[in-house]
Amino acid sequence: MSDEEKQHASGSIAPGDTSKRVGKEFVRERGGDPDEICEKLVDAIGAEFTTYYYYTNLRCYLAGEEDYKEITEDARLEDRAHFELVFPRVFELGGKLPTDIRDFADRASCPDAELPDDPTPENILEVLLEAERCAIRTWAEVCDMTEGCDPRTYDMAQRILNEEIDHEAWFIELLSKERDDEVNPAGHFVRGEPGDAPYSTNNRFNDSA
Repeated sequence: MSDEEKQHASGSIAPGDTSKRVGKEFVRERGGDPDEICEKLVDAIGAEFTTYYYYTNLRCYLAGEEDYKEITEDARLEDRAHFELVFPRVFELGGKLPTDIRDFADRASCPDAELPDDPTPENILEVLLEAERCAIRTWAEVCDMTEGCDPRTYDMAQRILNEEIDHEAWFIELLSKERDDEVNPAGHFVRGEPGDAPYSTNNRFNDSA
């Protein structure tokens, strides 16, 4: 069989055409809207990026609550990993990030996780919990949009969703004990290192061998 006869050697995009992407067109061919998915991803990672910032501040106000700080740090760094995982996908789908960070923050799909006026551990944990719940709803929506039509984005969203569900369980456990003196286990255990993001961190290459 000649190269010209091989099934996937050519398609609707002319050889050498860099104005179109096969990786985008196949999403459309399978019933997805790559432009809509791309815009949804920008909103979703805007929330991950701003949450990373806000969690940095919230964590600082948990002074003396070292267990709370440690778990918040895991969630904070994993939210950054979510941003790092997905932002290349925006470009792969032919989109771009806002050039102004203020525009990016305004597009975030979740409310700002701001430090409460009364920054008690209880109030901070409630902010953290609601931020994670918004993230779950966001990535579940991305999964719904991409299932069956965009396996690459679906895989990323599903991996992130797994971690956001972890985060919600952690903060339910902490808030239940802090506010209600109730034990509501999450099964949390320390990550290997803070922010390990076991589902969403891209594999790292090690060429030291």
